[in-house]
Amino acid sequence: MPTLRQEQLGLHLQQPLAGLYVVMGDEPLLALEATDAIRQTARQQGYSEREVWSVERGFDWQALWQSCRNQSLFGNRKLVECRLPNGKPGKEGGQILAALAGELASNHDRSCCLLITLPRLDKASQETAWFRQLQQQGQLISLTPPDHRQLIDWLAQRLARQQQHAKRPVLQCLADKVEGNLLAAHQEIQKMGLLFPAGEITLDNLQTAVLNVARYDVFKLSEAMLTGDRPRMLRMLAGLQGEGEAPVLVHWAMTEDIRQLIRFIQGRQQGQAVAQLARELRLWQGKERWMEQAARRLSMEQAYASLHYAAQVEKLIKGLRPPGLNQNIWGELTQLAMRIVNPALTLSV
Repeated sequence: MPTLRQEQLGLHLQQPLAGLYVVMGDEPLLALEATDAIRQTARQQGYSEREVWSVERGFDWQALWQSCRNQSLFGNRKLVECRLPNGKPGKEGGQILAALAGELASNHDRSCCLLITLPRLDKASQETAWFRQLQQQGQLISLTPPDHRQLIDWLAQRLARQQQHAKRPVLQCLADKVEGNLLAAHQEIQKMGLLFPAGEITLDNLQTAVLNVARYDVFKLSEAMLTGDRPRMLRMLAGLQGEGEAPVLVHWAMTEDIRQLIRFIQGRQQGQAVAQLARELRLWQGKERWMEQAARRLSMEQAYASLHYAAQVEKLIKGLRPPGLNQNIWGELTQLAMRIVNPALTLSV
């Protein structure tokens, strides 16, 4: 079946439920909302029983198999939830999930609906036989959190649900406070719905009500650096430092981005298509666009110079004193990121 995005799920659920749903994504709020929508529809369509199975070490896959195949003692429809936190069912689990997918797809009386939740899988895992069977026989809902550019529109839509709105600078301020933490963003928006009447939310309202609950991680730093977003990059690095992130991890992520960027620039110069490079470099969805932006800003010489600078910063992290660098590790990490954000403002080592 075609993969659904979350915004398409509501329209899909106006039809009779499929026999199998797979909700895939890492964002807790989006997963909760998608599964809640399926549960509510199941109740409305007469699925009066519900079972929840959490897969952990020693999980009894045969019991899940029997539960999905056996009808309720009272002949009721049932919703069976299978939670797969690590996305790895193992050999036996993969075989049973694949078999259940085929059986539920051919079971037209819809006495059982199986709802599987799992984190976002990498490309290799999505090519496994069990997952491809789930995708072909069931309905996959792929949950992708809004990126930094999309977050403002996402916040505006959430405010509109409670008859509130805000000007773009206010939404930008809110986005900065909640970035990387959609569940907290949802809670803060609900708080404003309780504190303020319908209508416009002002900057004063926002500053009164909303905490700074942003989460910083190296993957969002990667986006800011490659897309050339200097204010966001600086905010991300300051946040990572404030949260006590290890400089060695931040340096590793930045260096990997630079290595990938060099290979991306080489490939484009040789006439390779972006989609082909994305596969070869194993870029996650969306990252090829960031690489394109960075490749337009940097020459091959500048990219190699950045990699050389990264090697010097690594020596500093290891306790050495490379010439030309100060002893402020986070300051040098900022300089390294600036070489990608705006190479025109940096000098070669």
